[in-house]
Amino acid sequence: MAAVRLTSGTDRCLPFQTPPVSLRQRSTVAESFCHKKFFEIVGLKKKSQEDVKKVFHILDKDQSGFIEEDELKFVLKGFTPDGRDLSDKETKMLLAAGDKDGDGKIGIEGDVCWVHKGN
Repeated sequence: MAAVRLTSGTDRCLPFQTPPVSLRQRSTVAESFCHKKFFEIVGLKKKSQEDVKKVFHILDKDQSGFIEEDELKFVLKGFTPDGRDLSDKETKMLLAAGDKDGDGKIGIEGDVCWVHKGN
């Protein structure tokens, strides 16, 4: 199984299948991001809660225990080197989907389950 390098500034790498070409193509077109499809394509929907938490910690660049809006903007680059930044609209939509308690950020506890539930 190929590994997708999550660009966290470290040499950590998680065992996910390399995203198909369609993800790379879609990740370059503005306003085309759909978090449900993204989680499915990169295999997160089928991963255990523990594996999803590992990805969470890598995407949580400031290690605050939360993924904030400024960290979500770059989520595609964590899965494919040629990924683009999300637009402000896409970032806000992704944050709204994952922020279940309305605090403006996605927490490791509770909010992470949205990956599996397809919200």
